[in-house]
Amino acid sequence: MLSEPSPRLTAVITAIDAANARDPASVEVDGRREPAALVDGRRMSAVLERLEPGASEHLRIAVRGHHIERWTSPRRSYPAGRVGYLKWRRDLGVIHAGRLKDVMSEAGYAPEDAERVGALVRKEGLGTDPETQTFEDVVCLVFLAHGLPVFMTKTDEDKLARILAKTWRKMSETGHQQALALALPPAVHALLDRGLKSLSQPAAAP
Repeated sequence: MLSEPSPRLTAVITAIDAANARDPASVEVDGRREPAALVDGRRMSAVLERLEPGASEHLRIAVRGHHIERWTSPRRSYPAGRVGYLKWRRDLGVIHAGRLKDVMSEAGYAPEDAERVGALVRKEGLGTDPETQTFEDVVCLVFLAHGLPVFMTKTDEDKLARILAKTWRKMSETGHQQALALALPPAVHALLDRGLKSLSQPAAAP
């Protein structure tokens, strides 16, 4: 299990959950509706507990609060298309990091602690920073376990295969092992293979 949280970590987690409990969107959990962002944060923490029981407070905060108050900046407020999507994602990283900085400051954390959490939320150093990689693994595993079933109902197979392959490539070997242990629909494995083969093929000449 994760180590006993410090009083200031407990205060930050409580504040994150209180903020995310105001999410107007909801999901069904065990037969009842709960705020989507609140559920997501708890799922993220549960996966981190399996992956890295000795995780730092920085990582634990980043994982719990990576989507803090995300509904305040909806995707529809940005232009359609990939350019608009990428700008939305970049801006969200800044928004989430700033909100977590406020919460952490109120709990007594130093500015450099908040800067570290912000870097994790923005996934800085992915591929070289072990904590950033663990953060990415947690994000991917929560998507595969909880987001994918819904995603499969509204996404065509070619696009889904590419998304699965790109998700797989972001994960570490530990993340891969955890993913293979999930009870995923049989079609997922075939789509993943298809996507990986597609990504490995050289681009066609213009």
